[in-house]
Amino acid sequence: MARRTPRPEATQKRILIPLKEYCDQCGQPLSVSNHGHRSVATLSGQWRLTLVIRHCIQPGCPNYHQRQRPEEEGRWALPHGEFGLDIIALIGQWRFREHRSVLEMHQALQARGVTIALRSVTHLMHRYEELVALHIADHERLKARLQKQGRVVLALDGLQPDVGHEVLWIVRDCLSEEILLARPLLSSTQGDITALLQEVKQVLEPWKVPVKGIISDGEDTIGSAVAFVFPNVPHQRCQFHYLKDATAPLYEADRHAKAELKKQLRGVRPIERALEEYPTPENEAIRGYCLAVRASLTDDGRSPLDAPGLRLYERVTQICDSMRRVEEKKGCSQR
Repeated sequence: MARRTPRPEATQKRILIPLKEYCDQCGQPLSVSNHGHRSVATLSGQWRLTLVIRHCIQPGCPNYHQRQRPEEEGRWALPHGEFGLDIIALIGQWRFREHRSVLEMHQALQARGVTIALRSVTHLMHRYEELVALHIADHERLKARLQKQGRVVLALDGLQPDVGHEVLWIVRDCLSEEILLARPLLSSTQGDITALLQEVKQVLEPWKVPVKGIISDGEDTIGSAVAFVFPNVPHQRCQFHYLKDATAPLYEADRHAKAELKKQLRGVRPIERALEEYPTPENEAIRGYCLAVRASLTDDGRSPLDAPGLRLYERVTQICDSMRRVEEKKGCSQR
C-alpha cells in the first residue's frame, strides 16, 4: 500500500563520511562519486542523513567504480529502512520481555513522539526476530566464546506473548547469557522439549563444551525431557519460579491487603480538581501529595521479591509521615 501521508520533516541532520580513503586493491585515493540521502526516525527524533559515497577511479583496478558507502550507516538503520535500530530493539524488548501487543507498542511509540503506522510495528517486530535469528546462527562466534568458557549451564523456558499463540522456547547459557536455541512450538509435550534439548546437545558435543547444570521451572514434561537427554547432569528448579510458587499464599494475602489500601485512597482526583480553582502555595503543596498518592497506586512491585501490597503500604506511610512533619512545623510557626 502506498504512503498516504508525507514523512515528518527532519529536525536533525548528520553527514556520514566513509572511513576508507584509499582503495584496497590499487592503493589509490578514493574519489567522491555522489551524495545520498536518507530519512531515519529514531527515538531521539527524525534525522536527515547525508551519505558521502566514494569510488575508485582507476580504470585498471578491480574495484573500479565500485561504490563505498559510509560504515556508520549500518549503525543507524537496516538497508532501505526508515526506522532506526533503537526502535527495533525497543519493540523487541516490549514484545518478548513485557509481552505487549502490537496495538500497545504502537500507542507507546506514538506517546514517545515517533510517527509510525500500526502495520509498521508488526513489520519491525519481524525484523527484530530476523536479527535475533542471525545472531544465534553465528556458530563460529558462539563456539569460540563457549570453548574459552569451558562449560555451560543451560536455562530452558517458554515465552508466550499472546494467549493461544505459539510458545517461543529458548535455551540459553546462564554463564555467558548467550541464546543457544530459540524455537516456536504449538505444543509443549515431552517429545517437543526432548527434541529441543537434543538439538542443543548435538551442537555442544562437537565443540567439547560440557553441560554442568540445567535450570528450568517445575513442569513435569521438562523434567522428563532433561532426564532423558542429560541423565547425569544436575537439574535445578529456577529460583524465581521456586520462590514464586513457595510464596503463593503470601502473594494472595498481599494482593488482598493492596486492594483494601486502595479503597481507603480513592477520591484523590476530585480533591486535585477542587484545588486547581484556587492556586495558592498551600494548595499546590497539597496537590503534590495527591500526585504522590496516585503514583503510589500505579507503582506495582514484582512478586515474589517485591510485594505490591507492602510496596504500596511503605510509600503511603512515607507520604503520611511527610504530611505529619509539615503539620508539626506549621503548628510551631503559628505559635
